[in-house]
Amino acid sequence: MTSTPQTPDDDRFFLHEGRKWRRADPTLPDDVEKQLLSQLGRGRSAVNKYRKAKQEPKVKDARRRVQLAKEGLGERGTPWWEQSPAERQKRWEKALKALGDLRTPDEPAADAAPAKAPAKAAPQAAPQDGPAKDS
Repeated sequence: MTSTPQTPDDDRFFLHEGRKWRRADPTLPDDVEKQLLSQLGRGRSAVNKYRKAKQEPKVKDARRRVQLAKEGLGERGTPWWEQSPAERQKRWEKALKALGDLRTPDEPAADAAPAKAPAKAAPQAAPQDGPAKDS
């Protein structure tokens, strides 16, 4: 494996396969980053799924999800290093709201806890026919 040279702006960009890519905003709170990365993954997966199925309207919607997640992460739009802390927060809050608005009625919220299985009843002891007999 060959090492990839770092750019002079290695805190802002990284190189992958010869292309320069913007890094995500390092000041994102962990929970926000987790939600945005989840949305990004879901969007990318949906793009592939619907592209293979030749469902262009759904591909467009999935690409919108990817775009919003990348904007929230700071990978697209105004560079995060040019934004004040308040502008950064507004950026990710706006992206999360827009991503929530994209949700279909049958789709769970990205930050929702997974549904819990109903509690199982404790096994009941087998009924006894009377006092135990000594043989």
